[in-house]
Amino acid sequence: MKILSYKDTAYAKFVRSLDRRATPGGTAKNVETIVSDIIADVQKRGNAAVFEYTQRFDGLKLSAKSLFVSSKEIEEAYTLVDDEVKKAVAISRKNIHAFAKRSMRKDWKMKNPQGVEVGERFTPYDRVGVYVPGGKAPLVSSALMTAAFGQAAGVPEILAATPAGADGKINPSLLYALVESGATEIIKIGGSQAIAAMALGTRSIRPVEKIFGPGNSFVVEAKRQLVGAVSIDLLPGPSEVLIVADKSANAEFIAADMLAQAEHGGDSVIGFVTDSKRLLAQVEKALEKQASQLSREKYLREVLKKGTFCLLTKSLEEAIEICNAFAPEHLSLVVENEEKGLDQIKTAGAIYVGALSAVAVGDFLAGPSHTLPTGGSGKSFSGLRADQFQRRASIVRMDQKALQKSLPTVETFARVEGLDAHGESVSIRVK
Repeated sequence: MKILSYKDTAYAKFVRSLDRRATPGGTAKNVETIVSDIIADVQKRGNAAVFEYTQRFDGLKLSAKSLFVSSKEIEEAYTLVDDEVKKAVAISRKNIHAFAKRSMRKDWKMKNPQGVEVGERFTPYDRVGVYVPGGKAPLVSSALMTAAFGQAAGVPEILAATPAGADGKINPSLLYALVESGATEIIKIGGSQAIAAMALGTRSIRPVEKIFGPGNSFVVEAKRQLVGAVSIDLLPGPSEVLIVADKSANAEFIAADMLAQAEHGGDSVIGFVTDSKRLLAQVEKALEKQASQLSREKYLREVLKKGTFCLLTKSLEEAIEICNAFAPEHLSLVVENEEKGLDQIKTAGAIYVGALSAVAVGDFLAGPSHTLPTGGSGKSFSGLRADQFQRRASIVRMDQKALQKSLPTVETFARVEGLDAHGESVSIRVK
């Protein structure tokens, strides 16, 4: 764990490194080239390439017949999932739908000064893809935090991609959550080959119009490279949290949030920034104590060692400046003057305000999606929202009076730009 004070000589250089930009390939070497080659191969060989990479990376041999989750597998999952999980999925989905309905864009219209009726119309995409990462734990909540937003927006076809185990099976709770969240098809593949298959299509997989969901650096890079062939939500890579706190914060709570974040994996980033030397020392002790009591202690300590930093700043204002430069996926803001601090935050995917606002509640059920921009991409992207599942079209309608009032201005533009046909297309209607 890297611990630095503003008095340390290495402090300024490290703080500058936190001003991140999401760049091609992320931080890993050769990611951009590897992903580009996989995409080209999937485009050329389709199913054959997808099956080859799935066997190589996941140890699973697939065919066109076993690629999709069958209705029998879904029925089996429904019988295996216990009632507590079903209840939790229902509670989370209800909150997601309520939040989604409030954030969706609605049709509107007005008349401009010339009398032309203008407006916007919003319709759901016809077919989208959602990606749910594999890994050490079944990310049931990620199914809800992607597909359920498309479900709320009224998308009729939702293709879900998630890697199966070497036995060809997907966790029953994850399958249940995907189906309850509106997935109409589920394919047993992951990685950049899954993104390429959803974007470009294969003999077995019909292409989608937009892709949603988080993933590792290869998945994020595939999404970035395929923009144009398909639309994407954002660039959500390995999970991260930044905690900005002053002397009023509870060290035990902060340590608990840091360890919860560490459970996401070795690529996770955990930051703690404070202007209180006493609080920093307390958090160090709390991390040691709590980690020793958790079942995945060895795994958590590895993440804390490789992906965690703690900074003692000269002031709270400096801590907030670091936050805005870092653009964290999750921000936990624990300060005495919450509203003032909140007003100063410009770049964060999701902001958890106050000591009692546990990030885990947002991860699982609060309502907003936990699919958020990472790696500095929060400077230009927002988190996943229901309105991202909607297409937008502008509407223009005019009558003779509106046309006549518009003609002089149109003729001026047409003359200046040398586009006399533009002017004639309006004047001919007036005449």
